[in-house]
Amino acid sequence: MGQVYIIQGDITKVEVDAIVNAANNTLLGGGGVDGAIHRAAGPELLEECRKLNGCETGQAKITKGYKLPAKYVIHTVGPIWRGGHKNEEQLLASCYRNSLQLAAENGIKTIAFPSISTGAYRFPVNRAAKIAMLEISKFLEDNDSIEKVYMVCFDEGTTQAYNEAFKEINEKE
Repeated sequence: MGQVYIIQGDITKVEVDAIVNAANNTLLGGGGVDGAIHRAAGPELLEECRKLNGCETGQAKITKGYKLPAKYVIHTVGPIWRGGHKNEEQLLASCYRNSLQLAAENGIKTIAFPSISTGAYRFPVNRAAKIAMLEISKFLEDNDSIEKVYMVCFDEGTTQAYNEAFKEINEKE
């Protein structure tokens, strides 16, 4: 898994082909990463998102990046944590799988993910990190079209959780 990089920073400033937005079902902006991406991209992003008719949890849709350094934004809707008994882990895994598949279908070589669902949606960060690292690893094993995947973590605790999950997955291989 030499193609995966875990960094701490602002996803709206990462220079990659596509960044992933941890969106809500409307795709019309919100708080956290979603709000930051919409503000940085400019009003054209909201205009394009209005035409997409929302997005189901676990699914993904793609738009242009507008004023972002990234050419594209892949919007995915993570699950709200409800104690782990409402299919949350499978839905989160689906966010990563569907985003990577959409990236591959659109010729994207470099992609940056935030920690999906771990902010306002309260998904436990250690669990989310393991799911993310596992799904990214599985995808890269079977698909060589994506050259680099960045996990862009907002804070030190999240960065540590992803580094630990990354290390754990690599030790199993």
